[in-house]
Amino acid sequence: MKKKLLTILTLLSVHHFYAQEQDSIDLDGEFIESVVLEGYRDKSEYVSKMPLKNIENPQVYSTVSENLLKQQIITNYDDAMKNVPGVQQLWQSTGRGVSNGAYYSVRGFSVQPTMLNGLPGLTSGYPDPANVERIEVIKGPSGTLFGSQITSYGGLINVITKKPKKDFEGELSYTLGENTLNRVTADINTPIDKQGKLTSRFVGAFHTEDSYQDYGFNRSYLFAPSFSYKPSDRLSFLVQAQFTDSEITNPTMLFLDRANPLTVDNINDFQYNPYHSYTSDDLTLENPTFNIQTQANYKIADNWNSQTVFQVGESRSKGIYSYLYEGTTTLNNVLTQQSFPTLSQGSMFMRLFSDQNITNTTFDIQQNFTGNFKVGNMKNKLLVGLDYYHNKQRDKSSNYISNGAIYFGNDDANYVNQVLNLFVQNFSPDQYPISGANGNLTKEGAEQLLQTTTYNDNEVKNKVYSAYVSDVLDVTSRLALSAGLRLDYFDSQESGADQTTLSPRFGAVYQVIPKKLSLFGNYMNGFTNTTPRSVADTAGNNVSIKEFDPEQANQWEFGIKTSLIDNKMVSSLSFYDIKVTDRIMADPNNPNNFIQGGEVRSKGVELDVRANPFAGLDMIVGYSYNDSKVEKTDNQEILGTRPLEAGADHLFNFWVNYTMQDYSFLKGLGFGIGGNYTSEMAIINYASTGVFNVPAEFILNAAVSYEFSKFKINAKVDNLTDREYYRGWTTINPQMPRRFLGSITYKF
Repeated sequence: MKKKLLTILTLLSVHHFYAQEQDSIDLDGEFIESVVLEGYRDKSEYVSKMPLKNIENPQVYSTVSENLLKQQIITNYDDAMKNVPGVQQLWQSTGRGVSNGAYYSVRGFSVQPTMLNGLPGLTSGYPDPANVERIEVIKGPSGTLFGSQITSYGGLINVITKKPKKDFEGELSYTLGENTLNRVTADINTPIDKQGKLTSRFVGAFHTEDSYQDYGFNRSYLFAPSFSYKPSDRLSFLVQAQFTDSEITNPTMLFLDRANPLTVDNINDFQYNPYHSYTSDDLTLENPTFNIQTQANYKIADNWNSQTVFQVGESRSKGIYSYLYEGTTTLNNVLTQQSFPTLSQGSMFMRLFSDQNITNTTFDIQQNFTGNFKVGNMKNKLLVGLDYYHNKQRDKSSNYISNGAIYFGNDDANYVNQVLNLFVQNFSPDQYPISGANGNLTKEGAEQLLQTTTYNDNEVKNKVYSAYVSDVLDVTSRLALSAGLRLDYFDSQESGADQTTLSPRFGAVYQVIPKKLSLFGNYMNGFTNTTPRSVADTAGNNVSIKEFDPEQANQWEFGIKTSLIDNKMVSSLSFYDIKVTDRIMADPNNPNNFIQGGEVRSKGVELDVRANPFAGLDMIVGYSYNDSKVEKTDNQEILGTRPLEAGADHLFNFWVNYTMQDYSFLKGLGFGIGGNYTSEMAIINYASTGVFNVPAEFILNAAVSYEFSKFKINAKVDNLTDREYYRGWTTINPQMPRRFLGSITYKF
């Protein structure tokens, strides 16, 4: 009986805001000044892979700037993403090798920060924001320009790192906070030669922080050197590198039972103490990563440019990853069969863990040609590109094994102890204290348990060869039409199943008021190249390999963009409709099979406003509503439901900061307040389980700062009202309670 239960359970996530940076773009020999506002760029060289102003772009994107990160004393990507309309965290980074950092929901689909400076930048841990110049969240399926390997149907997250500047400057910063947070960062930019042709920048960070729970910590460092060299007016080179390492205890994740009716359907009846981690500081994961990018830019002619980009990266996950999976119903079924009383006043979770040893490597080389020319009196901006992407994953991890259980509730403690001792493997009664947790959580104990299981030795390689073209045609001075097409050849070396995919896009922008107000619309396509999967009959016999067509996502979108008050107020209001077809889903009649043909519909509205109407006052406001639904599937468990990856349907965020501009000694004193509203959302919703909802929450944050001479002092309170709240994606993930932070920065 113990073996049966074990089998069942084992099968069971600069300066202040007003400061502006001047850039210039050479279009048809005409230099156009570009103004950068807080959290917003008037142009991006990454979104369309060509210099195109936001008001001219038929696609929607939102940005988070370096200055905003400093205002809010941001120490992790999760907090930075709270400033983007329509983005919600589903899972924080687990550190395991099969993931690429945290998961977020964008336009109803899960997204990860997998792009670095427009190229693949995979990570399995907690990326450090110290080297972030800005974060761009590009909305909607973007397969035409970026392919399928690093994008989602909802969009993609592109992290732009800091680059060398001409002048010598730098800053040192120290941040401290509750939970023994200590953080040191350095950012030094210096020219190497007197002519200013060779410049360098060095960014570093060291971060140490304990969990607010009884156990858990995060120790990490970052080193990011970059160099630029401009031997002539036509030719320039850029080299950027980023090396990181972190040691963490993976976050507490309580996986709800996905196969049986819920024993508890709301957080208020769920008797979990969020200050208990149910882990130890001995069970840790290490996530070393590196990424090196080189870029060569050559001006072929006055209106034609060549860009060659090369990137190589590696991300590793090594150490113990564990999670907690609910087994209350399964245990009660076994107890009933054995004529034991069931546990009716609480919940039991099995602890499963694995020795992770996974390495992901990426290689990408990209060649882009951009040019401006005329067809009659109509201007054209043309992009032609080639891309080769190679990804290899080596998995030498152990299989998952059980390591004790946890219980919380009101059943008799002695009886619970007796039951778990009888039926749960690796359960030690002497380790069952009041907390209701047990298992061997020492490093030596974990290593001993791992000797009872087997290890993988798998390697998967994928190659993608791509060609793409995109053109923006100025039909008139106000009307611009754009079109693009991508051809992908996907080579899965292990399966031998190759796929060829075409991805089109179209857009239109009409400037009702030139450079101030535009109407836009777009059709965009995204896709996923699918590898063959192993399938079998219901008994697990007659194993075969089954191939699938690529999944397809198509979006229609229209809206309004503004750039008012001399570019001091920029906004976008958009309405979108995304339909995903040929989705691969589990076969409801055979757990060993997959079927294709599912359809998901996601539609909604997004508002993004960024403004500094007068000196010292900065404002961002965002709102989104998303309606997602599984419209077609043979799986009756999810037909007609909102996909769990869609998160909450209503999201609202804001941040307001004011810095005194005068009044003698009060000059430089700043105040900020902001928050995030999340509507009620289901973290589990299946026909056989029922619905588990997490209640709506409104979390407030506040900050104060003072800048004088070369120093700036900041203080901030996260979760000002100390709300207890949760997130999740079939999981219950407790979130940070109220926390105080402070920092001091010296600029030179």
